[in-house]
Amino acid sequence: MQQLDFLPQEKVIWGRQVLTSALAKLNHYGIERPILFTVEPLAGLANEIAAAIGPDVVGEYLEFPPHVPETAVNNALRACESTGAKSIIALGGGSVLDAAKAVSHFNQRRHGLHLPIVALPTTLSGSEFSHYFGVTETAGAVKFKRSYAVKETAPRVVVIDPELIRGTPRGLLLSSAIKGIDHAVEGMRLVEPDHPHAVLAASGVARFLGVLNRWPSGGETQNALEAGSIALEDLLQLQLAAWQCYFFPASVVYGLSHRIGHILGGTFGVPHSLTSCITLAPVIEACAPFYGEKLRVFNGRASGREAASVLSRDIGGVVSLLGLPSKLREVGFERKMLSQVAELLVENYPREVEDLGIDAHAKLAALLESLW
Repeated sequence: MQQLDFLPQEKVIWGRQVLTSALAKLNHYGIERPILFTVEPLAGLANEIAAAIGPDVVGEYLEFPPHVPETAVNNALRACESTGAKSIIALGGGSVLDAAKAVSHFNQRRHGLHLPIVALPTTLSGSEFSHYFGVTETAGAVKFKRSYAVKETAPRVVVIDPELIRGTPRGLLLSSAIKGIDHAVEGMRLVEPDHPHAVLAASGVARFLGVLNRWPSGGETQNALEAGSIALEDLLQLQLAAWQCYFFPASVVYGLSHRIGHILGGTFGVPHSLTSCITLAPVIEACAPFYGEKLRVFNGRASGREAASVLSRDIGGVVSLLGLPSKLREVGFERKMLSQVAELLVENYPREVEDLGIDAHAKLAALLESLW
């Protein structure tokens, strides 16, 4: 049986130069006394956003390390309590958005009320459209990124404007696009090719690859805009692709590429934006029999295992073209830690490991070795 589950998102606003006007109307959507969550590199943009919203902003909180450690969530929750915040403006990438969702969730546990979120995404993973978030638990012998799925934490309002991503560092912006593609591909794990996720995901991946395959080599986005190598419309197309790839997150379950990424990031500190650059293409090949004909939706030129191979080559090719890392050794990961990654995957994500088929544990060891 196929089904479609929806999240309680009220409004998505997109387009060029829509940010200021959208922020001025947040009270129309029940956004009152917001606190602004962001990170230090975005402090300048945060000041502009606070000015556009007006005096209703009760404060800012900027201490959000990567992978959302539980200490950061607790400190941000205390900031909400001390300022009397009734909502959150989340300006940033996946870590800021995950933190906002976590704070909203734990505020409900403590005070009985989810804090509504306005998402102003500065990357392309699509976290602003989902109810998923991760919190890295640091108290145990081994750090572990715990996954949550709480529908009430899905951002109530999302604003998409190229101005939000024109200053995002090149590596972070482009690697987050690969994470967006990962959502599209692994979202096929438990749905059929006629599911709405499949239709939109195929369009999103095509939109992503169409822009990324002509992206200029080297240089920051702002320099490329000034040189005319790309246009603001290209940035908007990437943002819309991220949305299409992650349009129905409540109706899909993600797979082994995501789970390896959670372990690499939460436990070993590999930047979250880079994990899909390393894992996605090889995982597609390794899990091709499990996906069967499903991956044909992404190209239509091949079927069965060949469809997986074509998609894997397309993704691996764009990772290489963009100069992004494709091996763990390129990001300083020690080879001797691969066995610990395998142990954590088998312990915490056995169903995803079983996607590898017969002799899954042996295939997992070979897959991880290939990633290094």
